[in-house]
Amino acid sequence: MNATLDIATVQAFLLVADLQSFTRAAEALGTTQAAVSLKLQRLETLLRKRLVERSPRAVKLTAEGAAFVPRARALMDAHDSALSGEAQTAQLLSLGISDHAAGPELVPLLERLHAMSSQLTLAVTIGFSREMLDAYDKGRLDAVIVRQEGSRRGGEKLVEDEFGWFASRRFTVPKGEALPLATLAPPCGVRAMAARALEKAGIPSRERFVGGGVTAVVAAALAGLAIAPLARRIAPPGLIDIGPAQKLPKLGASKVMLHAKVSDPAKLAALRTVAATFRSAAAAA
Repeated sequence: MNATLDIATVQAFLLVADLQSFTRAAEALGTTQAAVSLKLQRLETLLRKRLVERSPRAVKLTAEGAAFVPRARALMDAHDSALSGEAQTAQLLSLGISDHAAGPELVPLLERLHAMSSQLTLAVTIGFSREMLDAYDKGRLDAVIVRQEGSRRGGEKLVEDEFGWFASRRFTVPKGEALPLATLAPPCGVRAMAARALEKAGIPSRERFVGGGVTAVVAAALAGLAIAPLARRIAPPGLIDIGPAQKLPKLGASKVMLHAKVSDPAKLAALRTVAATFRSAAAAA
């Protein structure tokens, strides 16, 4: 009797390979770590190859595991294509992400969503948390990843970010002048949080740079124009937190939340991957 590959098992293998964690893969699949481990063991037995090296601190692919990845992806693509059929249109997942929440995990996130299904069309919008929530409440977005807003209830916590005052290594705080800041325009919650903290501490400040997105704010800080209040998770290596040295007030922490109105199994699986990717990136930071 010829052996056959189980699609769910191959999908579990790809998630373990991408997330480098049985725990994160289990979160993405909505199952347990033990169930994922059992699937991998069965796959290795079927292929008669060791695909994954397990250790208390890390999960790494063996050479045979790495070689199996492209074949596994090809199988998943063929499976999705067979299910979709020529007459069926690709599904659309519309996702809104707060600009201050979209960190370095965005690239691996998109890679993993593509690995899950080439038939899933992604529409990603990045903007202010309040704008993303408004669009979500009006039914224009399936899900949003935003910073926790005031008394807003519900949602799933993905990460909790610590904030700092980031500037270029060559930046010099001007003596006797208001603190120059690089921020997003209103109604940015991080901008408001920074302004409140400085006002409470009695430290005068001025807007030196106002950006239309965090990328522009980071560029201004890297260029030495000003200090940017940023989450440590999204601050690039070229910036340092000068808050302690300059005795600036602590900015505290902010939760990043996932809100979703999705019932379709494919979209739910994609959102579980989104949640697992954010948690994995935060754990590695």
